[in-house]
Amino acid sequence: MAGQKNRTSDPNKTKNGRPRLGPLNFKQLTDLLNKSSRPKERAKIQRRIQTLVQRGQVPQPETAVEDTVTE
Repeated sequence: MAGQKNRTSDPNKTKNGRPRLGPLNFKQLTDLLNKSSRPKERAKIQRRIQTLVQRGQVPQPETAVEDTVTE
């Protein structure tokens, strides 16, 4: 046990320090996708975004909401 680092417990990171993608929303995932450069990380983020799209949890553009509201 002498070789282990002291880690702070952060629920948004794994034990290796990588971000957990589950609690992130669509905007946070797209920002993270733009920042990441590793193909493996990008694939995981894109897969999570695709899951949110299939579930219908992606926010609609604000212009579509404004177009439907006419007074």
